[in-house]
Amino acid sequence: MTQRVRKAVIPAAGLGTRFLPATKSQPKEMLPVVDKPSIQYVVEEAVRAGLTDILIITGRGKRAIEDHFDRNFELEFYLEQQGKTDLLKEVQESSELGDIHYIRQKDPRGLGHAVSIAREHVGDEPFAVMLGDDIMVDDSALLRSMLDVHDRYGRSVLALKDVKPEEISAYGCVEPESVDELLVQVKSIVEKPKMEDAPSTLAVIGRYVFTPEIFEALDRTSPGAGGEIQLTDAIGLLNQDQTVYGQVFTEGRFDIGRRSISFAPTWNSRWIARSCVPSSRSSCSKPCAAAASSELHPRPCVGRIGADGGIPRGCAGASPRRHSCRARNHGGHWGRARTRPCR
Repeated sequence: MTQRVRKAVIPAAGLGTRFLPATKSQPKEMLPVVDKPSIQYVVEEAVRAGLTDILIITGRGKRAIEDHFDRNFELEFYLEQQGKTDLLKEVQESSELGDIHYIRQKDPRGLGHAVSIAREHVGDEPFAVMLGDDIMVDDSALLRSMLDVHDRYGRSVLALKDVKPEEISAYGCVEPESVDELLVQVKSIVEKPKMEDAPSTLAVIGRYVFTPEIFEALDRTSPGAGGEIQLTDAIGLLNQDQTVYGQVFTEGRFDIGRRSISFAPTWNSRWIARSCVPSSRSSCSKPCAAAASSELHPRPCVGRIGADGGIPRGCAGASPRRHSCRARNHGGHWGRARTRPCR
């Protein structure tokens, strides 16, 4: 019988150099997205999926993460005295999300090394790894589907997303073999290939479910440039010993690990960017949605979302007939992306 996943590991020891100088004195994971630090969204996603035993891998200068998920009695007393019960509830909820543990990665030796130091906490159990650079706005649907695949096959599962060919060099990339519509078997995996060398356009996104054998693979992984141990290399070694699956998803992901983004999530009806608003004449199989697809539609427009979900007058949106939809190649195989117009 397959052992169920109970634990989640969240690596948060990176130096955040891409966001300097903002991260000079505060952790990147504590930068706010609307009204919460980004790492809280990841913890909430894990809890919604039933993973309440959470280990956060931190480093020097990351104490603010621990403080955020701890009680703050002075603040709670003040909010209670002022009758600010809604704020009091939100503050208390962040310290009651789950059973959160912490361990430090003493040296920045890569994502693979960060995962490896979770071994004592995880033991011989399967576990999830969730990267804070990716926020999922999907009610934990992707993570739940990955846990279901693990329950069914008892093997490791990667989150995969079809990206533009010119973007694949920024990700780990897999050579897939189709199992069903959104599930593939990973035949091989490579870290950040050149566009012309990529085996597909399926990129590995920051959600993983691992069997405990990943730790043995990490032990056998040789350090690369800068002495870093790459998680992708360890997955490749694991794939030689047991099958690794990939769960393909299409929506709900927001990359907050890069400066150059053209949109923001739609929480609380704040200012957001939407790629376009298709007209009623459009028969696009992947219509634009508030939480969806700047990766699918390259001409963003920005505006305040109204109560009916529409973009107000004056928003410079893309023409419905000039955006395009990404599709799998014929035969159900993921290959180099092609586009087709929405008519």
